[in-house]
Amino acid sequence: MPYKKPHYGGSRPSTFRPGGVKPAVVRGQRPVRQKAEDELNINEEITASQVRLVGDNIAEPGIYPISKALQMADQLELDLVEISAKADPPVCKILDYQKYLYQQRKKAKEIKQNASKIVIKEIRFGPNTDEHDFQFKLKHAREFLEEGSKVKATIFFRGRSIMFADQGEKQLLRFAVELEEYGRAENMPTLEGKRMTMMIAPLKKKQ
Repeated sequence: MPYKKPHYGGSRPSTFRPGGVKPAVVRGQRPVRQKAEDELNINEEITASQVRLVGDNIAEPGIYPISKALQMADQLELDLVEISAKADPPVCKILDYQKYLYQQRKKAKEIKQNASKIVIKEIRFGPNTDEHDFQFKLKHAREFLEEGSKVKATIFFRGRSIMFADQGEKQLLRFAVELEEYGRAENMPTLEGKRMTMMIAPLKKKQ
């Protein structure tokens, strides 16, 4: 049997739903929804006398009295959601608010997770790397930066090759200059023991 939203007195469904946010306070007979910071005004929480309706569930987008907008949402068994409260009149959509809220939170979580994932790819070469090998490693570094990864360029000094530290530094600085269209150096070449490193971060893509 299909689920039908319950009514709690009057002609409009309550803003409380099974599985949704439980009411914290009751004024008279109508449950009052306790909103989280990222939630919008819905249904009777909208105080404007008229609203601008937009969205896929509206045959004729435009400005409607709040009573008419609530009635239209009720007929579709959906919610009237105030998506832009500062507009004049406020902009609203008719939709399934719990589904909308779930999708928005899921999207925000994915963005946060992607932002927190910092992938570092290491490129290794010696202080006297020949030109062919240098260009080969440069090509890989471009690919890594384009995919959004950081590049850690590392020069290893084996045995007496530490005598070529200056040459290694020049190699890293050239490496950074060659990649300036794809990334920016986060630091100058740093010598730690027998290896010299430089971190290059990808440039943010223009929207």
